[in-house]
Amino acid sequence: MTLPVYYDRDCDLAVIRGKRLLVIGYGSQGRTQALNARDSGVRDIRVALRPDSATRNKAAADGFEVVTVEDGVRWAEVIVVLTSDEAHQALLRDQVGPNLRAGQALIFAHGLSVNFGLVTPPADVDVLLVSPKGIGPRIRDIYEAGEGVFCLFAVQQDATGYAKAIGLSFAAALGCGRKGILETTMKAECESDLFGEQVVLCGGTRELVTTAFETLVAAGYPREVAWFETCYELKLVVDLLWERGMSGGFEKISNTAEYGAYLTGPRIIGEASKAAMDAVLKDVQSGDFVRALMADYDAGAVDLKRRRAALADNALDQTKRYLDGVADSAKL
Repeated sequence: MTLPVYYDRDCDLAVIRGKRLLVIGYGSQGRTQALNARDSGVRDIRVALRPDSATRNKAAADGFEVVTVEDGVRWAEVIVVLTSDEAHQALLRDQVGPNLRAGQALIFAHGLSVNFGLVTPPADVDVLLVSPKGIGPRIRDIYEAGEGVFCLFAVQQDATGYAKAIGLSFAAALGCGRKGILETTMKAECESDLFGEQVVLCGGTRELVTTAFETLVAAGYPREVAWFETCYELKLVVDLLWERGMSGGFEKISNTAEYGAYLTGPRIIGEASKAAMDAVLKDVQSGDFVRALMADYDAGAVDLKRRRAALADNALDQTKRYLDGVADSAKL
């Protein structure tokens, strides 16, 4: 199935320019989306933050009026929720929900809290997904260069009959209409995103690189050589595959690397790995992962903090710092 794709020519920026826009959160995505929307002609923008938020001064310095969530929701017509997924449940229950009114639009950058029922918006508001595919500062840089990033877009709930027009207009204001706005569902975006993060982008990559590095070092190879061959060159290959596709990227690597990949790739990612991926996907689809995430969050993120501490100062990072020092010495 091919997803519908929309571009600037399909979006009416006048829709979002005519709305009072509240951005909740001013982190990586919040700052970028607020700035891009303003530069696209949205004039009525406020930023909602906690009184003790570390980003209050930054938002004010950028020229935005900073308000409480409650006041902002009562003022706004379109509300963009850009806090962490774990915080949505309490945020919507205690601050956003009691101040919502019929006809407003709620926009999320990720479908987790809606898809897994952490939040249940009232039936008389629009609920949308506008998910730019990129890290906030990079999205901003690309926007300022006159280009855009892909965006996943979905209408979860159309209470007004205008939800799609609002969502597409906001996505275009972020610059995504310059590249492509792909219409999907919150379920597809959320579950595939969680799976991809765990199996490939973060979980799988970390374990693959770390285990390969440790295997070489344990076999007696210098840690610097092991770091180059398992970590440093990863970005070079990923960039190549990102730019040219799998077959196009393989055309640019050596015959040795290509032939070795054909022989060895299936030995590393074989039937056991595929079975593990199926199990991970089931954990995501069933909500088991989200329940574990929220249980840890409610307990003060004890398990997350423990695992984060265990990762700190690992051998790969020690080697990188050493080589960074080697490079710095060349400048002396």
